Amino acid sequence: MTTGPVRTLLLWCPDWPTNAVAIEQNFGIDTPLALIERGEVFACSPTARRDGVRRGLRVREAQSRCTDLIALPYDPVLDHRAFEPVIAAVEEIVPGVQLSRPGTCVMRARGPSRYYGGERQAAQALLDTLAGVGVRDARVGIADGPFAAEQAAKLQSVREADAIRIVPAESSPEFLAPFGVDLLNRPELAVLLQRLGIRTLGEFAALDLLQVRDRFGPDGVLAHRLASGFDPSDVDARVPPADHSSALEFEPPLDRVDQVAFAFRTAADEFVARLQSSSLVATAIRIEVKTESGDSRSRTWLHPRWFTAGDVLDRVRWQLQGAGQAESGLSSAISSLRVEPESVDPAGNHEAGLYGGATDERIHSGLSRVQGMVGHAGVLTARIAGGRQPSERRVLVPWGDLPPGGEAAVQASSALPWPGKLPGPPPATVFPERQSVTVLAAHGRDVLVDDRGELTDAPVEFAAPGKATVPVSAWAGPWPVTERWWDAGGTRLHRFQLVDDSGAAWLLVLDDSGWWAEARYD
Repeated sequence: MTTGPVRTLLLWCPDWPTNAVAIEQNFGIDTPLALIERGEVFACSPTARRDGVRRGLRVREAQSRCTDLIALPYDPVLDHRAFEPVIAAVEEIVPGVQLSRPGTCVMRARGPSRYYGGERQAAQALLDTLAGVGVRDARVGIADGPFAAEQAAKLQSVREADAIRIVPAESSPEFLAPFGVDLLNRPELAVLLQRLGIRTLGEFAALDLLQVRDRFGPDGVLAHRLASGFDPSDVDARVPPADHSSALEFEPPLDRVDQVAFAFRTAADEFVARLQSSSLVATAIRIEVKTESGDSRSRTWLHPRWFTAGDVLDRVRWQLQGAGQAESGLSSAISSLRVEPESVDPAGNHEAGLYGGATDERIHSGLSRVQGMVGHAGVLTARIAGGRQPSERRVLVPWGDLPPGGEAAVQASSALPWPGKLPGPPPATVFPERQSVTVLAAHGRDVLVDDRGELTDAPVEFAAPGKATVPVSAWAGPWPVTERWWDAGGTRLHRFQLVDDSGAAWLLVLDDSGWWAEARYD
């Protein structure tokens, strides 16, 4: 027996990526904010849109349209983490919530409408709940199937009452008919339909289903059903994740690191025990500290293997010591402490091998403790990324953190061709800052590069930084390097290799300001 589409209630929080950042960073409601991914605007706040910022703009273009724009990198993990309390609040009043993506969730409308006395009353209860957790401008759409419900929720309106939009039962085909075919989220199909003169969902739904199947295949049939208002999608309620976090309130607040660590000892044991009962281990934890003055500090700690209760206490102590002025004191008394797993893994994946081979945990613990004392950015490690210059290939990352975009992004950057990059073997020593050197020809003349990219004179003498001039025994180059030639701020220089009479080999560059040593081959 064929059943109709499920009566669906969809909750949508507009501009959720920017709202999540605003909640995390305590930005005001009128802050112009843009989230950047791969050099382009991924999402922007309503204030930024009023100044002309749009998704897909390059960062410089967006900043030229809105001079007060705050541009931050897009973090999908923050999206999910910030939306979790919203889903938890919804699940307290409506069971069976399915997460579509951060900012959007769906549920069956039948149960809530019966409990609250109608679909509009159920939707209003959801909006009141979200207002209680600080989510503004949420909208609810109710229709037959998730697809029609989403279009109802996103239908633009200036009236506040239209935060709830209900499509009557069995009226989804008529409701969807005026919308464009681009809403099907199938760009190639939409372009082809528009070339055929089919521009609306109603026109697409009017086509014969068998002809659609023969021309567009199974995916075209699914798109046809969506356009016809017969959404076959079901609402698959998520299973709420188990809460493995541990939190402790201090009354009165504690102002000594050792007191806080001692009071949290039992909570740390319970934190690890709850993970063990689920056959899990934590490979990354997030520690959030709230002070008596109302400040909140949090950071993520990684572990080369997994966290024990002692490891959790160590990270708590190191984080507090980094925030204070001395070993035993804090800049402000601690009112609450919360530890939650940021990343978990099955315990079986971390069993010790028969012959050892595990990461030396003493190194990780020692560096993490130093980092807790000198600050998060005080201990850095290097990753090799892609780039044309040796200095560009070094990415410094705080100890215990993942590089921007993750390890996969660094590896993908290294695998790119990078035309014009320095061939191997790479120099062993890359200077943090380029050092000024002297390259001279016979009779003390300066060695330059002419308009044809050739040396004006053969180099005879070379002076390393802070040292006397020595003879040159061998040299190679120059090789021009031009990046962003259309931009006045682009890179225009010549690369050069030189060996002095002591056997030291140097990587030199020549730009408009003179000769510079960029690296040395040891």
